[in-house]
Amino acid sequence: MSGFDLPNDGAVARGERALLIVPETTARGARRSSEARLDEAAGLAAAIGVEVVARRAFKLRSPRPATLLGKGQVEEIATLAADNDAKLLIVDAALTPVQQKNLEEQAKTKVIDRTGLILEIFGERAATAEGRLQVELAHLDYQAGRLVRSWTHLERQRGGFGFLGGPGETQIEADRRLIRDRMAKIKRELEAVKRTRTLHRDRRQRAPWPVIALVGYTNAGKSTLFNRLTGEAVFAEDLLFATLDPTMREIRLPGFDKAILSDTVGFVSDLPTELVAAFRATLEEVASADLLVHVRDMAHPDHDAQAADVEDVLTSLGLADEGAPPRLEAWNKLDLLAGDERQAVLGEAARRDDVVPVSALSGWGLDELRTAVAERLQHGTAIHAISLPTKAGSQIAWLHARGDVLDQQLGDGEIHLSVRLSPADWARFQALQPA
Repeated sequence: MSGFDLPNDGAVARGERALLIVPETTARGARRSSEARLDEAAGLAAAIGVEVVARRAFKLRSPRPATLLGKGQVEEIATLAADNDAKLLIVDAALTPVQQKNLEEQAKTKVIDRTGLILEIFGERAATAEGRLQVELAHLDYQAGRLVRSWTHLERQRGGFGFLGGPGETQIEADRRLIRDRMAKIKRELEAVKRTRTLHRDRRQRAPWPVIALVGYTNAGKSTLFNRLTGEAVFAEDLLFATLDPTMREIRLPGFDKAILSDTVGFVSDLPTELVAAFRATLEEVASADLLVHVRDMAHPDHDAQAADVEDVLTSLGLADEGAPPRLEAWNKLDLLAGDERQAVLGEAARRDDVVPVSALSGWGLDELRTAVAERLQHGTAIHAISLPTKAGSQIAWLHARGDVLDQQLGDGEIHLSVRLSPADWARFQALQPA
């Protein structure tokens, strides 16, 4: 983290041996089984090189304010950690600062909750200056509430200033002030980035190219699909959160001179609110797209729960309301399904007009996806009669590139066109015209 160093005796090291626990509560139990949650949390740990040496699910009747888990369960965790030489305890839940501190003392291990684990991954993966700022902001927001942890220096006091003296400022107060100042500075920097991004987005809105954003659960295959459709080679690995920074590239679609495809950060269940807030500027790219392609991993046993989690995040971003970009689903990883299972998925997809089954890895179904994307972009198009001066070459070229020119006639120093345009493109064309 840049700017200043906070004490961080809870930092996670690569190769660290960890005990993973999943507290089972009715609040999170509805969508996923304990085993599925354990698998996903283990995947999150693997994403930052942590070795899970033991894992266990614990049923909670009611969360304990002091430790989340019951006394006997905490004792069992301490024994498991000691038996497996685990120096880190990963709790797949959100812990309060007090719960985290008490668990560390009683289990005699470092403790990291789900939010902290995801923040660790984001901190390691952020590649751009903007991404690093967003991660640092989220991390500071998270850390601000955790200055109650047992750092030995927190009891010290700094001497007072001026002539009146007094007890001075405690280290914990100084750290909080440093965090607030650094967060304010980062927010100003991100606002500047946001203004630049908005200018670029406005420029794209005036350009004759639609934007398609890939969204979906982390590790659903978005980056592999992006590479297939664009011929690029962005980082695409079998890892959770392989992509953090949005990437935009040109693609070809039937009936379009050019289109822009955007690869975005993957979503996850219980995405930390700190991250949603910090990445809001980046996620606005999704909101401004002409079409969202929701990429789903149909070979994953919890693909329906993952889809519901993606919907939750999109709803939190205001992308489930009227006026949000239209949606299309790409049902990915069909190559990993066995015969009967694959036929069942294909049969279900055939009954829906918003689904295209694909295999991004093999390229199967991608021509159908391109066609479906083009048809969605053209949905709701209307034919407009447009007259322009013959010297308006750029606007005429814009209409030919972005619309479907059905007829074109010359007369009285003007060119008269009949053009099929989508509502968004008609609005863009009108914005291009002089006042």
